[in-house]
Amino acid sequence: MGYKVEFLLPLAMAPLGKFSGFRREGNDWFCNAELPSDICISIEGVNFHLHKFPLVTRCGKIARAHEESKNTDGKTLCMVLEDFDCGPDTFLLVANFCYGFRVELTARNVVLVYCAADHLEMTDEFGEDNLLSKSDSLFHRSILRNWKDCILALQSSEPVLSMAEKLHLVGKCLSALSMMVCTDPSLFGWPMMMYGSLQSPGGSILWNGINTGARLRCSESDWWYEDISYLSVSLFERLIKTMQMRGIRSEKLAGAIMHYCRKYLPGLDRWQGGQGSKTRTVASFSLTPAAVDQSVLLESIEKLLPEKKGDSFCRFLLGLVRVALILNVNQTCRDSLEKRVGMQLELATLDSLLIPNFSDSDTLYNTECIERIVHHFMSPGSSMPAFSPSSIDPQTSPSSESLRKVAKLIDSYIAEIASDVNLKPGKIRSLAEALPDSSRSLHDGLYRALDTYFKAHPWLSDKEKEDLCSTIDYQKLSFHACAHASQNDRLPLRVILQVSFFEQLQLRTAIAGYFHSLDNEIAPAASLTAPGERVGEIIQRDGWMTIVRENQVLKVDMERMRSRVGELEEEFSKIKQEMKSMTKSNSSINSPRLIARKVGCKPQPSDAQPESLNHAGPPPPPPPRSSTKHTSRPHQSGRSRHFSLV
Repeated sequence: MGYKVEFLLPLAMAPLGKFSGFRREGNDWFCNAELPSDICISIEGVNFHLHKFPLVTRCGKIARAHEESKNTDGKTLCMVLEDFDCGPDTFLLVANFCYGFRVELTARNVVLVYCAADHLEMTDEFGEDNLLSKSDSLFHRSILRNWKDCILALQSSEPVLSMAEKLHLVGKCLSALSMMVCTDPSLFGWPMMMYGSLQSPGGSILWNGINTGARLRCSESDWWYEDISYLSVSLFERLIKTMQMRGIRSEKLAGAIMHYCRKYLPGLDRWQGGQGSKTRTVASFSLTPAAVDQSVLLESIEKLLPEKKGDSFCRFLLGLVRVALILNVNQTCRDSLEKRVGMQLELATLDSLLIPNFSDSDTLYNTECIERIVHHFMSPGSSMPAFSPSSIDPQTSPSSESLRKVAKLIDSYIAEIASDVNLKPGKIRSLAEALPDSSRSLHDGLYRALDTYFKAHPWLSDKEKEDLCSTIDYQKLSFHACAHASQNDRLPLRVILQVSFFEQLQLRTAIAGYFHSLDNEIAPAASLTAPGERVGEIIQRDGWMTIVRENQVLKVDMERMRSRVGELEEEFSKIKQEMKSMTKSNSSINSPRLIARKVGCKPQPSDAQPESLNHAGPPPPPPPRSSTKHTSRPHQSGRSRHFSLV
């Protein structure tokens, strides 16, 4: 509830004449008195035509100016209060007080009136119960003891913030608010009037020692988030720092910061998956949201964030990274946010990592930002305590478990962005190599991501594909991944051969392990069953004999294919060298017969007659032709064998 203090001066203190208040004519205020005004005070272009006597008897500043002017000949004294930041409306309240009219002090104007009375030196030296003492009494006895009035007073201090700082009004309000947040809301009852619905009977909440017969319907720890969100960025920052000094738990401060950011950063709540907190405030509060510069807000909030980690907090930080990229805040703020995310990257989710590219780049997603975050995660000293340390299992190794989670997350991220046709292979390789090999126990996720990338980029050369596939450790592929890769026509032939080789190693290891386990099972039953018969039955039962035979056949075919590929490469290099030597020979450039003879083609009968006329005897067959002709048959048979295997 709010406080309103109304008071009238004794009639003896009022000037002579009958007054009915003040009237305004444009930018001029006049007192409805029978006497003409003899002093004019200007504040921000507004002129107050008043009388000396009521002002001089209450305001020390005006009395001193009157003495210095020596204006006793009836001329009007004109004063311009240039350093009076409280505004014309506040001075009108001061004038009403000086004239003895009704003055109403509330939480919305008490700070302004306090600062105005201090500036005009309205102390008890210039009158008993002067305006300064009255506003001071109201501020300390009522405002600082009520949550809502303290918020209102703090919000209204924005125009005179520097003056209120000198009078320690802002600091006292911040301390009072932080104390109320630390205190149980049910002890004094002040939140009850704002956040709870009165229920009677059955309550034991006391107000000034009186049982109100009402109780709070709910008492949640975030009841104060919405109210402090109406403060400006500077006041909110100071309030959070005051609460930190008082020792308020970091999760409560993080909740208040998240609520404040969601209120003034549009779209942030949408990226949090609709996890906005409920708004709990009273209708009579009627606070006005602060005018906030979003860039200033983000740069200020970043310094207030606690050095803690949590699931929702990590998602919130990634939302701030998005906003920072949109608003193009300073580099220091962006780096700090990315570092905070990197220190708890294992708690991130895939959808929160999909940050769109807001620059002029052709790619859909900002992979550079994610790569920097991963580097922050891998940097030394990147550990951060959680909000609830008791929830962490002390028997697990946070480093190895975090590496495993981040590796799985990055592999899923690469698979998600792989469909972008403008994504370069270098970006994929940088992301894949950002984590060490020890972070992936299996490379199935990385293989799946690269296969998705090859499917979306069919124009890639075999060299580019082989360069990307070099990030995969084929020994860490599962049996199903090896089986898929060995039949994947999107992979280069060299990669398929390597995968098939390691697939054979895995199969051989599996068979050896199977027989080893058979030996261990057969040993206890050796006295009952013959070992040879028992092994044969198990092999026939499980079909391992067929697998062994297929393995041997496949191994022979693989060796033949490997040797044939080597022969084809040698033959191709020889033909290439002969073609180069042929082009260097100027005499044989336009001779098709010589070219045909070089490449090993059989000459036509019509071409053989001129050849016999020019030479005495049949020329011996040239060695290149015979070599080429000799190797042409295995080339065709090898190719047919290759296609039959595929």
